[in-house]
Amino acid sequence: MHSLVHENDLRVMSVNIDDSRLTVELMDGRAISVPLAWYPRLANATPKQRQHWELAGAGYGIHWPELDEDLSTEGLLLGARAPAPAGDSQP
Repeated sequence: MHSLVHENDLRVMSVNIDDSRLTVELMDGRAISVPLAWYPRLANATPKQRQHWELAGAGYGIHWPELDEDLSTEGLLLGARAPAPAGDSQP
């Protein structure tokens, strides 16, 4: 029997960043949207720096060369935030 369900394709299709959210569209049609505050390097960057991203890891990640920031689609799906800076007492 044939299935109409296709394997999930977690590769990045597009990235959109505004002043409050990072949204990543995946090749399988899903979109992941997370608060920009989860990623301080992106939150503190200029709009121009945020828009300068590259695909990484065969399309399963996003790299911002000017910011030295890397995110994976797997991490985004798991809700992984950037590590808190040393000395930050966030729970």
